[in-house]
Amino acid sequence: MKNKNWFALTPLAVFLAVYLASSLIAGDFYKVPIAAAFLVASVYALALCIKGKVEERITVFSQGAGHKNVLLMIWIFILAGAFAATAKEIGAIDATVNITLQLLPGKLLFAGLFLASCFISMAVGTSVGTVVALVPVATGIAAETGISTAFIVGIVVGGSFFGDNLSFISDTTIAATRTQGCSMADKFKANILIAAPAAAAVAVWYIFKGMSVDFTPAAESVNLVLLVPYLLVIGMAIAGINVVLVLVAGILANAAMGLAIGNITWISWLGHVGNGIAGMGDLIIVTMLAGGMLEVIRAAGGLDFLIEKMTSRINGKRGAELSIAALVSLANLCTANNTIAIITTGGIAKDISNRYRLDPRKCASILDTFSCFVQGIIPYGAQMLMASGLAGISAISILGHLYYPFALGIVALLAIIFRFPRRMS
Repeated sequence: MKNKNWFALTPLAVFLAVYLASSLIAGDFYKVPIAAAFLVASVYALALCIKGKVEERITVFSQGAGHKNVLLMIWIFILAGAFAATAKEIGAIDATVNITLQLLPGKLLFAGLFLASCFISMAVGTSVGTVVALVPVATGIAAETGISTAFIVGIVVGGSFFGDNLSFISDTTIAATRTQGCSMADKFKANILIAAPAAAAVAVWYIFKGMSVDFTPAAESVNLVLLVPYLLVIGMAIAGINVVLVLVAGILANAAMGLAIGNITWISWLGHVGNGIAGMGDLIIVTMLAGGMLEVIRAAGGLDFLIEKMTSRINGKRGAELSIAALVSLANLCTANNTIAIITTGGIAKDISNRYRLDPRKCASILDTFSCFVQGIIPYGAQMLMASGLAGISAISILGHLYYPFALGIVALLAIIFRFPRRMS
């Protein structure tokens, strides 16, 4: 019998209380490192939320901190830091920023950047890959135009979840369709009717918001050769190549380009690689602490408690769909990984679907959409951590500018309440 324990969820409350309350008291979210809040919550979890000897508790925590998904994310952080640092040093970021500003000047800058993020994430199938590719460019645009860095980065992070939610090669799409037993094409047809209105509304808002932008980029020549590393990274990602290999190729391209044009030397390149990796140190620590703490929550029965409570009082089809949405959302809060959240709750969602005769296409769409919504707004998710690390800003500062994830969540909730699309409800 599974262990079910409501108290196992309290480390999340401790983390939020420590981070948010301390930041509000200080009046500045930059003064409270998120790693410190996770350390307090992790110690609390180990001390009070799991039984056994100290060594056994630490083993459970270490299994979560050293999980293969966590280690893969750390590899991506390391390579992304090295790529961003070396791209900046050879002038690739500046060249990309300049050409972007010339192609998307002034009033269409926000909407254009959002649509570019949507397109690239759709092609790449991963929000993390989109964040890695575009956040350095977004940060450069913010510095060049004087616009808030958090706002510009929020555009990219928000748009990155469009493809994460819809792409045929997205791991969330694969997980949702496999657990619900429907085809990717059918799930896409259900999902696009929710995601498209949300994206269209946000794009219109960005056009309206851009009307107040009065910026004309300086007419300066751009060395198009310096665009090669970014074009290579985006092209390889669109081709479906693993993100680790994509970043390795980007780092090598930066080295070859920099050495060829004389911007860097071999020793200085190694130095920039090291600096880029060091800049990701906080993210690596946060990722491991979060992975360990969330594993303690799972092992202590927190997730089992959530699943039991969310499935005990279902009433009718609308209630069944709302329970699936709530279940995957809460699971995502406890795992900080939308794919894992879908896999964890997918079987239960399928049972609910069969019992209440729900359309599997709609259920797959609900699983994917609500997991992406939650993943897009939690400050300890991989995408937010990556974006904040690359931009050098607080993850909380980005949160208020994530229009698309919130719009997606609202439209998805309305689709359940008003039984839309009708033929799948």
